[in-house]
Amino acid sequence: MAHVQRHPLAAQAAEVLLARIGAGEWPLGHKLPGETTLAAQLGVGRSTLREAIRELSGKGVLESRQGAGVFVTALEVTEDWDTVLRRAGIVTVIEARIAIEAEAAALAAARRTPADLRAMWRALAARAEATGVVEELVDADTAFHRTVVTAAHNDVLTGMFDAFVPRLRHAMIDMLRLRPLPDEHADHLAHEVLLDAIRARSPEAAASASRVHLTSLKAALG
Repeated sequence: MAHVQRHPLAAQAAEVLLARIGAGEWPLGHKLPGETTLAAQLGVGRSTLREAIRELSGKGVLESRQGAGVFVTALEVTEDWDTVLRRAGIVTVIEARIAIEAEAAALAAARRTPADLRAMWRALAARAEATGVVEELVDADTAFHRTVVTAAHNDVLTGMFDAFVPRLRHAMIDMLRLRPLPDEHADHLAHEVLLDAIRARSPEAAASASRVHLTSLKAALG
């Protein structure tokens, strides 16, 4: 079956529109000129222009509002989350984890339920019993950290943590194969300190424990 080729003229028109938006011709929230005017300015037909607008709408730069016209909703194309994560170095990902997990730990200390605590204890026990197989260790560690984030009861933080997991998993497995943890007991103790702070309902201590643990991980990776 023949595939419809992407219209090269529409792609070019989209690039010209994006360049003009980037140059400040139409500010954020501004309405673009009418279809006929814009098509004439770009030297393309109206159907080609509509296709270019559809392309930029799909990238979040423009928005067509029924009966009102086309408006500028972003000044540049932002890369999607997966692309950003694929390109990110492991240290960058750990820095983002510190931002997310230190705050999640503080919220967990304030909001955790008895069920949350039980889930954390189970995950910590499973982490202690994980065999020497690197994949198992990484997965058990991730499962524990996720119970802490979940206990914050903030779906956005949980979603952000989950987005990091695939990127992090591969990097952690690669790292631990090359450089096993120098002191597994101390590492496990750091997780117990975090859990104790959450159980004691101490947001400051929980955030600090999370930050200290992840910062030492970042130093090991660096």
